[in-house]
Amino acid sequence: MFVLAMRSVRQRPGRFAATLLSAFLGAAIIMTFNSMHDTAGAPGVDSVSAETLSTAAGVVGGYGTLLVFFAVASTLTVNVRQRSAEIELLRCSGATPAQIKRMVVGEAVAVALVGALLAIGPAMLGGRVLLDVFQDSGQVAESVDHTFGPIALYSGLDITVLAAAGAAFLAVRRVTTGRRRSRERGRTFLLRGSLALGGLSICATFVLSSTDAALMAPPAYGAILLSVGLALLSPRLLRALLGRLPLTGPSGYLAVRGLRVRVAQLSGVLVPLTLFIGMATATLQMQAVENDAIDAAGVPKSVDAKNLETLNLTVVGIIVVFSCIMLVNSLYAATTYRRKEFGQQRLAGATPGQVLGTVGIESLILTVTGVLFGTGAALAGIVSFTTVRTDAVLPDEGLGIWLGVVAVGAAATMGTSLLTAWRVLRTPPITTVALAA
Repeated sequence: MFVLAMRSVRQRPGRFAATLLSAFLGAAIIMTFNSMHDTAGAPGVDSVSAETLSTAAGVVGGYGTLLVFFAVASTLTVNVRQRSAEIELLRCSGATPAQIKRMVVGEAVAVALVGALLAIGPAMLGGRVLLDVFQDSGQVAESVDHTFGPIALYSGLDITVLAAAGAAFLAVRRVTTGRRRSRERGRTFLLRGSLALGGLSICATFVLSSTDAALMAPPAYGAILLSVGLALLSPRLLRALLGRLPLTGPSGYLAVRGLRVRVAQLSGVLVPLTLFIGMATATLQMQAVENDAIDAAGVPKSVDAKNLETLNLTVVGIIVVFSCIMLVNSLYAATTYRRKEFGQQRLAGATPGQVLGTVGIESLILTVTGVLFGTGAALAGIVSFTTVRTDAVLPDEGLGIWLGVVAVGAAATMGTSLLTAWRVLRTPPITTVALAA
């Protein structure tokens, strides 16, 4: 099966392009920040610089690990679902579920390893740039030199490969086994756990004082957990919403019908979109509240305050990159996979404009759903933090940040869907249906 996996990767490399890109970027980010551990442990580094570098590596490395898993998992899940017919053919030919799992996991490990190895060079360069940022802000001494050592190298390789193997195993397990009820129970448990822990974390904010150094942590983690819970809940609520949408005309009818059929698969789009809106909005607005509070107090920023601001902005940058990757990969794969459906609609009398209108309405519904749930999760963290830190309820200048975050998410969702559909529609419908058959 390993030989079959390697042959599949060599024969159809385009199938694994999204996974390769996710692994490459994930490994690059993990190795970039974990190289700060190597740099902090080098001889001659003072204690203040070492603490700053270790904190950055620990916090962002943890976020990076989770996001790598989500990014790789989203691309592999779409990939495996699109290969359901091929996997079923292998089973009918005598392949056991265990053999199919080994083949798919072998493919994922091979692609992830290549992506991680390709990321070593960019990670070295990224580590130097990151160290320069810390030195320019005065958080790290100018005498410290960048070190790319075993912590960065092995963490990048190990985490990326393990994330790919685990994500591939879970994805193919859904296809090769029929235990739908157990999967639903696991999803429900994760959903309820995320919402409960998120609520407890938000409530913990009110136990701390306005000057506590760890004040931002509970609302930030609460917003993240609530985003995860609402993202898992969003397909169910979307299914209920679709029955009440007053959409008319060919495009509206086809959009609602298509979303009803594929609502379970849309979690690959709703999860990263909701996470992006919730995490980015909460982190940026809470950091803005913190900056305003420090300015109002008339005191200079401490080293710890500078470290926190740098970490928050860096985390948001990572969230933006990975969420956009997950969105683009999922939407591109899902829209490309529908080429046969688009061809059949055109043969039945739909015009290219009507098909594009259908895709546009679908994307708009998904965008609004993700924005609503992500904003709700973000508001829970923002209100609790702002109330304790400033005695206000909402930030004074939060609308601009929210609009910027929403614009990025909407552009990624709408742009990818429409551009991919437009490319698919350039092929004659008879050719599209024949090739997809």
